Amino acid sequence: MYPKMFYLVSFVVVLALTGGVQAADINWSGGGADRDWATPENWEGGVVPGTADKAIISKKPGPILTTDEDINYLNVSDGDPGVMTIDGGSMLVNDQTVISIADNAEGTLNMFSGSYRTSQHMNMSWRGKATLNLYDGHFQVATALNICNKDSSDSLINLYGGTLDVGSINPGTVGQARVNVQAGTLIVNGDDTTAIQGYIDEGRFYAYKGAGILHLDYDETNSGKTTLTGTHPLNPSPVDASIVSPGDVELGWTLPDSLVPDQPVLVDVYFTDDYDTLNNFLNPDAIRVVDQKNVTSVVVQTELKKRYYWAVDTYIGDPNDPIFGPIFSFLADNAPPKVNAGPDVDTILLDGVRTGPLNGIVTDDGQIQPYTVEWTVISEPDEPNLPDAVIADHTAEQTTVTLSAEGTYVLQLEAYDGEYTGSDTIMIYVNPDDWKE
Repeated sequence: MYPKMFYLVSFVVVLALTGGVQAADINWSGGGADRDWATPENWEGGVVPGTADKAIISKKPGPILTTDEDINYLNVSDGDPGVMTIDGGSMLVNDQTVISIADNAEGTLNMFSGSYRTSQHMNMSWRGKATLNLYDGHFQVATALNICNKDSSDSLINLYGGTLDVGSINPGTVGQARVNVQAGTLIVNGDDTTAIQGYIDEGRFYAYKGAGILHLDYDETNSGKTTLTGTHPLNPSPVDASIVSPGDVELGWTLPDSLVPDQPVLVDVYFTDDYDTLNNFLNPDAIRVVDQKNVTSVVVQTELKKRYYWAVDTYIGDPNDPIFGPIFSFLADNAPPKVNAGPDVDTILLDGVRTGPLNGIVTDDGQIQPYTVEWTVISEPDEPNLPDAVIADHTAEQTTVTLSAEGTYVLQLEAYDGEYTGSDTIMIYVNPDDWKE
């Protein structure tokens, strides 16, 4: 008995010494020279959280994530106010995400670009105030997104852009839970239209802070998912949260009807690359590009790789009482090529072979360089005694392909403009020589 016990204890000790790092709570200190998540000096103990660790952010300003990170648990505001920003990086949370878990906590999670996935559920505002601002990118919650959990909970989700993709969404029956849909998209797994329509009817889900229109849809045939999007009556151009070519950009909008017959509707238009300046209205004279005029567009100057914000305030009655419009945005950037590989094809073999056209179409803004294309075979029938698909010219948009086996082929057309890549696929169903429709 004693030798066995000794060996068992020894084995446990060895595991403790060599079998991986124990999970740890690691607090954001902000002690480094920057706000980069990946800077060790920004974390207590000089250790960046890893796959087994719980990252706790209870400071303002908090980290900016621009790298690829993998952690166990994320807690934004465990008492003191905390802010985290994702801008270009990707994060995988293997357990759960929590925003504002303690009494009087105040946590904010901002996402401007990149990707985020929490493999379990996400809880917003157990007892405090929680805000999720999604400007762009893909934010995914694998299971349930719980928005409010206590009577004192106060949670707000702003979908300014990007995609919020969740297994299910639950605003709760207590507290104050709100989902503001602007240029972003909410995607929920399965048919959740009845529940979401109820949240809309209760006034907890709305578009453009209540001034817009929500669009609820369930796609049973393709995705099996519920989507919620929003539009604004001003019909902004460029489309909210879109990408446009840099240089001269024409801002356009649709004027509402005046409350006074035959009285023109005047507008103030504000334009800037600094969100806080517009959101907090810090210096309106410096960013005003239209001053009480009856116009429906204005041309502004933009630079490559900059995100811009603009708003249209309208005067439909009292000339001294404007109706404040929402903040729209767009990115001045090189747009990825748009690729159309062509419609799917049903065909047959003739004497054991079939050669047919590939009619790809690519459009691009030409900002970087002339685009290049490449056709590739993604999948094809597994027939070891027959030749593979043969594409005559892999680098031409329009070419031919020769097929020799029955079954399904998937071909991809990819276009590269020197910076970004766009792609599309075509499916070709090959039937035997004697196939009849």
